[in-house]
Amino acid sequence: MLRARIVLAAADGASNAAIGRTLGVCDGTVRKWRRRFCLHGLDGLADRTRTGRSRRFPATVVAEVKALACELPADGDVPLAKWSCPDLAIEAAQRGIVESVSASTVRRWAKR
Repeated sequence: MLRARIVLAAADGASNAAIGRTLGVCDGTVRKWRRRFCLHGLDGLADRTRTGRSRRFPATVVAEVKALACELPADGDVPLAKWSCPDLAIEAAQRGIVESVSASTVRRWAKR
């Protein structure tokens, strides 16, 4: 949506600085998407494939663990006042949400 707004504002004749101020992004971001649109058309606005390791856990698993974190432990017969990341990791495995997950991974998910 942001990329399309940048291109449409540019088509209306707005400068990079004006587009950036209006949309709350830096001039470099505006320049990047204008350039990619000029070179590749609508295909230039699509995400490119990323390098690196693919995600180990699908978004649904992350969402389920976050939903678990929002539950009170006592509602699930867990004798805790509140969840800790290690406790969430163990409970997620016991409930079959994941085979196993580290407490540090759960902490990163919760932080986001």
